[in-house]
Amino acid sequence: MNETVPGTSDRPGTVASGTSHQPVSSREVRRRFERHQKRRSTLIALTSTLVVVGLLVALIPQTPGWYKVKRSFFDGDVFSETFPRLLEAFVKDVQIFLWCAPCILVWGMVLAVCRSVRTPALFPLRLFAAAYTDVFRGVPVILTILLIGFGVPGLGMDRPWNSPYLWGSVALVLTYSSYVAEVFRAGIESVHESQRAGARSLGLSSGQTLRFVVIPQAVRRVVPPLMNDLVSLQKDVALVSLIGPIEILRQAGIDKSKFANFTPYLGAALIFLALTIPETRFVDHLMARERRRTSGTTIR
Repeated sequence: MNETVPGTSDRPGTVASGTSHQPVSSREVRRRFERHQKRRSTLIALTSTLVVVGLLVALIPQTPGWYKVKRSFFDGDVFSETFPRLLEAFVKDVQIFLWCAPCILVWGMVLAVCRSVRTPALFPLRLFAAAYTDVFRGVPVILTILLIGFGVPGLGMDRPWNSPYLWGSVALVLTYSSYVAEVFRAGIESVHESQRAGARSLGLSSGQTLRFVVIPQAVRRVVPPLMNDLVSLQKDVALVSLIGPIEILRQAGIDKSKFANFTPYLGAALIFLALTIPETRFVDHLMARERRRTSGTTIR
């Protein structure tokens, strides 16, 4: 009579636990292999990054002009004195962003819907939306800010209608809504025609189909590229300083002239990075999640 030794298994593909045998599926084996490969890739990436950073730290200070660059861009005393003012000025950038972003999303959606209408009687709306996006996507945002920021107040209107904050914000809304409109339109056109046909077969009108079936799916699909546009908007808010407002970029320029030192620009860059890097990583997370969702992989 053959006896089985406890803790061992005489069948391949099983793991013994006490006196019971637990089969190991090929899926579990694949998961273990993938985890091993991921750990190995992470270790290699970390090692190579440390080597590169170490070389930069060791070699850059050996260059002949390092002392001058350090004094001009990395002055600790200038940084500590100007950084609080830069933070205070950055609040204005955040405020401009917060009132521009909702306007851009709403106006961009209106343009996308106008561009997507199929009723022949509404063709002028399609023509207007197409011309709008062509014009404002073709003109650089900095030029739009200069034209509107200096042109409209030149009409001689009283405050607050000649405020550079107002017209700088209007210029950002006009420009970025053209980009956002194209993102929304791409999402609308990505919805399969069968969705529209199914909605119409249930008795929904064209407007109801667009509102309750097409647009919700379109918005969900374009969230990652939409977030990319909002990250770009957060940076381009600084261009409003060209028409007068003292926000972080203008404040950095004032401090640079005051101390004859470029360290305030470095402080401004660090403040922007502290906000935009988390936003960018969040966009990457959304894009990876969307790829896993569309590929049918379970999100854990």
